[in-house]
Amino acid sequence: MENYPLLWRGNLPAKKAAGRPPRLSVDAVVTSAIRIADVDGLEAASMARVAADLRVATMTLYTYVPSRSVLVDLMVDQALLTRRLGATEEGWRERVAVFAARTREMFVAHPWLTEVSLVRPPLGPGTMAEREYMIATLSGLGLPVGEINRAAITVTAYVYAFAREAGEDARLSRVSGQSTESWWSERGEFWEKWFDVEAYPAMTALWNAGGFEDQAAFDYGLALLLDGIERSVE
Repeated sequence: MENYPLLWRGNLPAKKAAGRPPRLSVDAVVTSAIRIADVDGLEAASMARVAADLRVATMTLYTYVPSRSVLVDLMVDQALLTRRLGATEEGWRERVAVFAARTREMFVAHPWLTEVSLVRPPLGPGTMAEREYMIATLSGLGLPVGEINRAAITVTAYVYAFAREAGEDARLSRVSGQSTESWWSERGEFWEKWFDVEAYPAMTALWNAGGFEDQAAFDYGLALLLDGIERSVE
């Protein structure tokens, strides 16, 4: 694939170019695109917009990155790398917690990631670092070999679901100029005039019992998921 040398450019030996040094670098192009997308969304990070930001002609940009789709792959992989996943945490649950926290922070810092499908991720250092981290985290538990990858995929999918939601919240807040909390506050009339307590008795009973006060659904679900993985070992 044409983007592998660009994705793995940090692993390639540096080449000594003859003549004048290049004005730009692939890193500079990717950094500019991410900076634009963070503020104005993924669509805004066009080749023309990035070229203007770097003060070069649009065609000059194509000598560094051959297409917009390749640029998006490079942006995604670079964003994945910002989590800086390492092996410094001692317990496997602590390692999962770090992965969850940093993944959420990544989506909030780069809300445009919610506009990208990661079903077919760029096979770069960011993607490989994530897979290595999760598989290494779960490899020492005593799970059967056939279950290690399944457990890693399950935990990753759960974390990403909530992290993407946080990123979507950040993106909508940026686009609309209104926080989600404010959005819900404006809809108080719905509960007073339109919500039928007799049609939704389970929701009404839970509300009256105070069951909607604690919204820590992520921590609750993650603990159950990790408990289940631990029990499968036992």
